[in-house]
Amino acid sequence: MSRHMHIDALGGLSGDMFAAAMLSALPEAAERLRADLHDAGLDEHVALDIAEIRKSGFAATQLSFDIAAEAPPTHHWSDIRRMIEATALRAPVKQAAIAIFTGLAEAEAACHGIAVERVHFHEIADWDSIADIIAAASLIDSAGAASWSCSELPLGGGRVRTQHGLIPVPVPATAHLLTGFRFVDDGVAGERVTPTGAAILRHLAPRQGAAPAGLVLRGSGTGAGQRELEGIPNICRLLCFETADDRDLVGSIAFEIDDMTPEEISVALDRIRAGEGVLDAGYTLGHGKKSRIRYNVTVLSQPHLVEDVARLCLEETSTIGLRLEPLRRQILRRRAGRVQGLRSKTVDRPGGATTKIESDDLAGIATLAARRAAGGGTADG
Repeated sequence: MSRHMHIDALGGLSGDMFAAAMLSALPEAAERLRADLHDAGLDEHVALDIAEIRKSGFAATQLSFDIAAEAPPTHHWSDIRRMIEATALRAPVKQAAIAIFTGLAEAEAACHGIAVERVHFHEIADWDSIADIIAAASLIDSAGAASWSCSELPLGGGRVRTQHGLIPVPVPATAHLLTGFRFVDDGVAGERVTPTGAAILRHLAPRQGAAPAGLVLRGSGTGAGQRELEGIPNICRLLCFETADDRDLVGSIAFEIDDMTPEEISVALDRIRAGEGVLDAGYTLGHGKKSRIRYNVTVLSQPHLVEDVARLCLEETSTIGLRLEPLRRQILRRRAGRVQGLRSKTVDRPGGATTKIESDDLAGIATLAARRAAGGGTADG
């Protein structure tokens, strides 16, 4: 079984909202989270507080960090990176935390027109954000999800006061990080997605829209933000899905091509078939506009890698558009064996088991009649 996590950012998303929703959905991860915060060396300056509250009538988990008054400043990205690298954090948590922070630093650098190493996180609550990001990295690792998706993101509106003065929402770093994401204007103003929340989303690279079809819902969690919003609960809901069997769900990518030669399409499909996560690729011939010969291409992939395979299709062919959808499939139980020394595959069909000799093992037999005779035996193992 594999896990898929879906983020429904109803009220928005911040670092603490994400971590709270994850803890709500995966309460068993709390002990490991506390251990990771300790291994990150945060105990001296940061105290984790997890509370069960009601937010606009909904039961929710709220997470916050109490920062010691004597905690030293650690604003610069270069300082923060060195600090995280020197900790005793587990390797995957350390890597995820650095990746999230790197995205945030690159966004700030782009917005201010400076080198990444000179980024100064004066708009972020210092130790609080370090704790948020390490908590997010810890919980992402605990979830062990093979894939992620998220809803459309609330746009928000208005302005927020910063050390640079009043700036519009979404703030520049958030807008930079979420380029390519879809937003919805629900009419509620304010900063709905924070830079830290945006950096977490950019790191997860979720597909947007509903969770893939054919999954089994195993649990859910609700994380609460700190503010109260007018007319909408300031919560983030997280849905935790699993596949009953990885083989039951595949990703389907379909497209048409009418401007590649047979040689080019042959090479392209060979390269696509060799891609990670690709299960099969093929085409049928048809006629398109202006009576051109058209290749109707279908590629099947592992469901959590469909976006990567789609990108490969765009790189290897001349198509300018793809159709992506999840498909359920039914697979008969099969087992390997041998017939008279030749490899075979036996399949349990509704009417009884059938056996077929592997084609590669028949290829060395001299004539068609002999190959057909050798291919019609019964499995012996």
